[in-house]
Amino acid sequence: MNAFVIADASKCIGCRTCEIACAVAHAGGADATIDKARFFPRLKVIKGAQVSVPVLCRQCENAPCASVCPHDALVRHHDSIQVIQSRCIGCKSCVIACPFGAIDVVLTSQQGMAAKSEVHKCDLCVDVAASPSCVRVCPTSALTLVNNSELQQRSFKKQQQAARDNADIRLL
Repeated sequence: MNAFVIADASKCIGCRTCEIACAVAHAGGADATIDKARFFPRLKVIKGAQVSVPVLCRQCENAPCASVCPHDALVRHHDSIQVIQSRCIGCKSCVIACPFGAIDVVLTSQQGMAAKSEVHKCDLCVDVAASPSCVRVCPTSALTLVNNSELQQRSFKKQQQAARDNADIRLL
């Protein structure tokens, strides 16, 4: 099973701290200077009138983004789907295929007639020491890294709750 970050919308306050931490981590860490032209978080916070929620790549097991990429720029590595930027041609097939809307193709530089674009999606900060950065900095713990053991624990808790609920029904 691939690890992924999941958001609890009931805890998210829409502060966008996760976006900032992500952009800083991918720009070179705390010493990096980020201006608007280099602010590229790999997640986005969708703010509504009543609720805010971070949207991230779910690192799908049978990732549709990876299956449609004509140049194998999206690959399974470190229990997640990673981007090999040197293979990406910016065709946006992955953006269309992503069921969560968690992939962006961004223009990172433009020199004369040549433009450089990159695929940006959550990579679980695999190249960052304290990863994932968004989970580490979230002030409300709305973001959680889910791996196989976490998923098993959640499943066990749900099974216990269902058993308790069924026992309560039989007692009535």
